[in-house]
Amino acid sequence: MRVLFVTSTRIGDAVLSSGLLAHLIERHPGARFTIACGAPAAGLFAAVPGLERVLPIVKRRHGGHWIDLWRACLGRHWDLVVDLRGSALAWLLRARERRVLRGDPGATHKVHQLGALLDLDPPPAPRLWSTAEQEAEAAALIPAGPPVLALGPTANWPGKVWPAVRFADLARRLTGPDGILPGGRIAVFGGPGEEAMAAETVAGLPADRRLDLVGRIDLGTVHACLTRCALFVGNDSGLMHMAAAAGVPTLGLFGPSREVHYAPWGPRAAALRTPDSYDALVGAPGYDHRTTGSLMGGLAVDAVAAAAVDLWARTRDAAA
Repeated sequence: MRVLFVTSTRIGDAVLSSGLLAHLIERHPGARFTIACGAPAAGLFAAVPGLERVLPIVKRRHGGHWIDLWRACLGRHWDLVVDLRGSALAWLLRARERRVLRGDPGATHKVHQLGALLDLDPPPAPRLWSTAEQEAEAAALIPAGPPVLALGPTANWPGKVWPAVRFADLARRLTGPDGILPGGRIAVFGGPGEEAMAAETVAGLPADRRLDLVGRIDLGTVHACLTRCALFVGNDSGLMHMAAAAGVPTLGLFGPSREVHYAPWGPRAAALRTPDSYDALVGAPGYDHRTTGSLMGGLAVDAVAAAAVDLWARTRDAAA
C-alpha cells in the first residue's frame, strides 16, 4: 500500500498533523509513506516508520511548487492521498481514496480539525520520531544529571515573542533554591537563524547551568533532547508543539495568536495568554504582523511563573 501525506509548510502545523500520520501507520502496517511538507519541517519525518521518501515543498512564484510536487508524484498509483493543504493535487493523481482538508476551522483546535478528516474522535495526539543516532546525540548533549528546564524564546514573527530578558528571569526563579527545579539545568532551543533572537536569554542564564542548543541540532535531535527535559516554557511556535508531542509538561505563551486553535496539545500542556485579547492586539491601529514588534509585554514574569508552577504540580500529581 502506498500513501501520500501532504502536510504543512510550517513546523508547528506539521507537528500537529503527526498524530494523523501515526494513526495511518498503525492502521496500515507495512504501508509505504511519501510525505510532502515544507522544507523547514522535513526533518520531522526522517525517522517515520515505513517512510519511502520526504518531498520538501519549496515555494515558487505562481504556484510552481505545486507543479513540482505533482510531477514528483505523477508516475505512481496511490492507495490513499491525504492532503491537509486543501489543494487540487489529490484530484490530479491516480488514487483509490482521497481525503482533503477544507473548510473554516471555526472555534476548533487544529488537532480536532485534523482528526475529523478521518472521522476520528477523539483525535490522535501529535507524535514524533527520532533515530537511534539522534537519541544518542541527545544523550550526549543532555546527559543524566539535574532536571532540565527547556526554554523556547523564539517564534516565526516578532509579535509572538515574549521579551528575552523575562525568559532569563523566569528560568532563574524556577531553578533557584526556592524554585520547582532547584539547581536545574536550563536548555535553550531555537532554529537556525534564531541565534540573535535567543542571545539575550542565553546571556542572562547562569553559565554553569545553561545549555545553548539554538541553531545547533536537527529537528529529530531536538525532539530527542526535549524528551530528556522536565518542563518546557516557550512562545507559540513549532518548538512549543514539539515539546508537547514529546510528552514534556509544556506551557505555551500566547498574545497575537489564537490558543483556541493552537494551544499545546495534551493533558500535560497549558496555555497562558496576555491580559489583552487576540482581537484587541491584532485590531490595534497600525498592526502588521510583518513589522509590529513584540505584543507580549503585558504578560508578567509573575504570571508565567505561577502558571508554570501550577502545571508542574498538576502533572506531578497526575504522574503520582
